[in-house]
Amino acid sequence: MLERIITQPDNYEPFLLSQAIKFGNLLFVSGQAGAGDDGKIVAGGFRAQGEQAFANLRRALEAGGSGLDAVIKVTIFLTDMGNFKEVVELRRQFFAAPYPADTIAEIKALYDPAAMIEIEAIAAVRPHVGS
Repeated sequence: MLERIITQPDNYEPFLLSQAIKFGNLLFVSGQAGAGDDGKIVAGGFRAQGEQAFANLRRALEAGGSGLDAVIKVTIFLTDMGNFKEVVELRRQFFAAPYPADTIAEIKALYDPAAMIEIEAIAAVRPHVGS
């Protein structure tokens, strides 16, 4: 059975997307960009967008009963592979060993011309206490 995960705010609702879908003990999180609560890409360049994207990823994971420490696989989309070293630093800041499997790909554009990074993830869902 599929369970839709909703976060507040849910900037994805107008686009007919789910923040995440829980299926069994897995959580599939939609791409999270560096957008603030107002839905606009944050100012401050790549690092600020990356930190916001990871914060958005954390929020979606936690809403689905998971967390950054339970991420199995991430895919990180960049509009400029010149930011690769910053991505490694962001991974070090937000993940710990064992690090998730990862794909990093440069793409031409994201949904907003100002967006420079988007992160999607597959994570394990933590068992409920007492189950």
